[in-house]
Amino acid sequence: MKLPPGLGLGLAALGRPGYLNLGHGDDLGAHRDPDDLRARTAEVLDAAYAGGIRYLDAARSYGRAEEFLAAWLEQRGPPDVVVGSKWGYTYTAGWEVDADPPEVKDHSLATLQRQLAETRAILGDRLALLQIHSATLETGVLDDREVLDALAALRETGVGIGFTTSGADQAATIRKALRVGGFDAVQSTWNLHERSAEDALAEADAAGLQVIVKEALANGRLTDRAGDPRLLEAARDLGATADALALAAALERPWARVVLSGAATVDTLRSNLAARAIESVPALDELREEPEAYWSRRSAIPWT
Repeated sequence: MKLPPGLGLGLAALGRPGYLNLGHGDDLGAHRDPDDLRARTAEVLDAAYAGGIRYLDAARSYGRAEEFLAAWLEQRGPPDVVVGSKWGYTYTAGWEVDADPPEVKDHSLATLQRQLAETRAILGDRLALLQIHSATLETGVLDDREVLDALAALRETGVGIGFTTSGADQAATIRKALRVGGFDAVQSTWNLHERSAEDALAEADAAGLQVIVKEALANGRLTDRAGDPRLLEAARDLGATADALALAAALERPWARVVLSGAATVDTLRSNLAARAIESVPALDELREEPEAYWSRRSAIPWT
């Protein structure tokens, strides 16, 4: 399995009516029923494909994202997109925006088996990559021999196996997974505020894993809506938007194969796509935050 390099599209903000991106509620407005989001997803996917995006990223916990994606794939029939999904969280919000909790994490073998069957029923043989959703040292999933053996068996059928990371200990999780082996891809948070995983991601790349960057816009904190004034000034100096500059910084990492856009509107996606035209990206080291502070701030972002 080879991931197409460059920008990809994550469907977290499109498959369910609530998400923790700043401005998500404004993006969706009152049009949040399943038919509305199905149509919106198709519009954004059309724009993404026209813009050259060829990696599409879903998850069982992204509401009906897999279903919306499958409908688009069936209607459009693009032969050259690569589809990834994730298991490990169950969506529990019942299409409510402010449900608490909106999803429940469980890395057991039973959850893997159930969610893989659900994903297969929806996406069929379009599934190219299955990822452990938010693997951490605490859940013990990287030590669970039954889960690892089941993933290895799936890998033998030609489906790539990956894992995603979150939290201040991303680097430790990545290095643990490298010791365990059996993975083709890793998806981690990296952005101008949170850079703590970059050395571990470089190690993963050197070990042959394909690196996917998520949350490159820090859930909206690295956009014109909410960006640090220093980011906004640097973007203005380049004649760019803040989101494009932040994505360009991620695309510039030598170990990053795919950088995800999480756009929920066509206009946002087009602004994101402009990242590819930025040739000189300033370091902006002054935007770096300590991991614990970053993740504490992220956990305080409300779902809208």
